[in-house]
Amino acid sequence: MFNNLRINIFIYYFVTVIAFLGFTYYFLAVSSVENFYLLTVIIICFIILSGVFISKLAVDPLMEYVANLQNLSKETLHELNLPISTIVTNTQMLSKSISDEKNLKRIGRINTACDMLKDRYNELDYLIKTQSREELKENFYVNELVEERVHFFRRIYPFVNFNLTLNKLEILNDKKGLSKVIDNIIDNGVKYSSNSKNIDIKIDNNTLFIQDYGIGMDEVELLRIFDNYYQSNSSMRGYGIGLSMVKRYCDKNKTTLNFKSSPNNGTTVELKFKNK
Repeated sequence: MFNNLRINIFIYYFVTVIAFLGFTYYFLAVSSVENFYLLTVIIICFIILSGVFISKLAVDPLMEYVANLQNLSKETLHELNLPISTIVTNTQMLSKSISDEKNLKRIGRINTACDMLKDRYNELDYLIKTQSREELKENFYVNELVEERVHFFRRIYPFVNFNLTLNKLEILNDKKGLSKVIDNIIDNGVKYSSNSKNIDIKIDNNTLFIQDYGIGMDEVELLRIFDNYYQSNSSMRGYGIGLSMVKRYCDKNKTTLNFKSSPNNGTTVELKFKNK
């Protein structure tokens, strides 16, 4: 598709330039036109029309491609909902008729995996809405959202101690986006804290603090953490895009983002929300 698009633009541009040069030569040399004002107006109109056609030739196929991709994403999202709901419903029914502890643990792992699939479902839905520039802000309590996300992570990381000190905080913001931000920060905190099993989370003075006691970062690493695909430890799993997403969210939603870290002393991430 894009190779054909390049060829079409090149051919149209080449023909346009040749026509423009021939048109100018005809009026200057052959017709001996003395009204240069009229000639200038004609040339400007010709250039504008050429620009319009070239931009249309370039942009329309891309817009069609993006629209088809969005439609495919929406259809895929819709189709994912049914199998996830079916798995959840059937595991709940099975758990009521099973008393064996091992099998109950297996069903619990299936439920956790379904929750992870639902999170990916919600993320895809969120991305589609942001691409469509839909208004995503709503009133919600940050403390309740943090408790919800920590409950999810406790099932994935049962060995981690999440210490919560949460004052009530209501904001008008992008709830789904903030949920993704919290998930990324907590996941990084666990991932880079092999020497500690504690994550402290606090809400105070319109600010969310998430602190780990892991390997930490020096000043050079702090300067690079928002670069796409950067990871301070290349042996860790993941793709290094989480913190760049966190920064984009904070910039878009006027949330102040601060990192405090030093080697072997862990990292504290601060999210300060603007007043309603």
